[in-house]
Amino acid sequence: MLPRLSVVVPIFNVDRYLQECLDSISGQSFADFECVLVDDASTDGSVAIAQAHAARDSRFRLVRHEENRGLGAARNTGYRHTDPGAEFLAFVDSDDTLPPDAYRLMTATLDETGSDFAAGNALRLRRAGLSPSPAHQKIFGRTRLRTSVSEFPALVADRTAWNKVYRRKFFDGAGLEYPEGILYEDAPVSVPHHYLATSVDVLAEPVYHWRVREDGELSITQRRTDPRGVVDRVRSIELVRAWLLAQPEPSLREHLPAYDRNTLTEELPLLFESVLDGDRAYRQAYQQQVSILLRSIGTGHLQQLSAPLRVKYRLTLANRMAEFAAVQSLHRRYRRGRRRLGI
Repeated sequence: MLPRLSVVVPIFNVDRYLQECLDSISGQSFADFECVLVDDASTDGSVAIAQAHAARDSRFRLVRHEENRGLGAARNTGYRHTDPGAEFLAFVDSDDTLPPDAYRLMTATLDETGSDFAAGNALRLRRAGLSPSPAHQKIFGRTRLRTSVSEFPALVADRTAWNKVYRRKFFDGAGLEYPEGILYEDAPVSVPHHYLATSVDVLAEPVYHWRVREDGELSITQRRTDPRGVVDRVRSIELVRAWLLAQPEPSLREHLPAYDRNTLTEELPLLFESVLDGDRAYRQAYQQQVSILLRSIGTGHLQQLSAPLRVKYRLTLANRMAEFAAVQSLHRRYRRGRRRLGI
């Protein structure tokens, strides 16, 4: 009998967290699933944990890479090993967990609405407990059924792979694979899916617990001042832009101006603090990569931005990074002062 849901879990050197992740999947109140575990050539105890769990729970099975190929490749491998007849598809990162009713909630909502996929809220997971995820609060502040990025433009910032359950026919039909060999591989799949979807269910209920690595152990999204981070973030943006530009349907290409504006006002500003904290190599990578992207978007668009953003982007284009850092330092002190005053 076919499972209704396929879950893909890429694994690489997460023996500290993997058992908790797998237990949270096994413990789902929605039990009709298969789970494909993809070991991406781990060198720690992760494989033994995965094998033992699969031996205890027949819904789990393990696939292995001979060489480390990265998260995008592991997701693609897992997807290819799932049952193509399953109705739904989901992805989980192996250091995270899910609340017990996550898949029941999302599949039941899709059964009700017929939407192409459901996306839910997330909480940050620390040793001290759970707390709201700032990255998800704006989008998932309230439930919106049968919506879309055209109706609710903030959905363009819903870039993560793991807070979703896809209708398998929709995911297959989109024909998108996760880019391999880069960080920030979620957006080149998640953002186009929002543009392709006829309707999406946005759920305020938390469906995912997104771990914050502690004790100095850094996750991908916490390697803020690694030059590779800025290179790959810009590459991720470029892949979405290239996808939009390549679409034959004018209705899809017409999303590009709004996507570019979101890039300029929300995504690239995430790098500004790292410029201030980063070393010379990071600042050089930021200046080079962001300048190329700004010219691709068109510097004429900068006139439509707020004055602080215009100043920072003009300084970036002029390679005046010391002045950029000084401006960002002033803004940091201003924000901290407002927080102290409770403003």
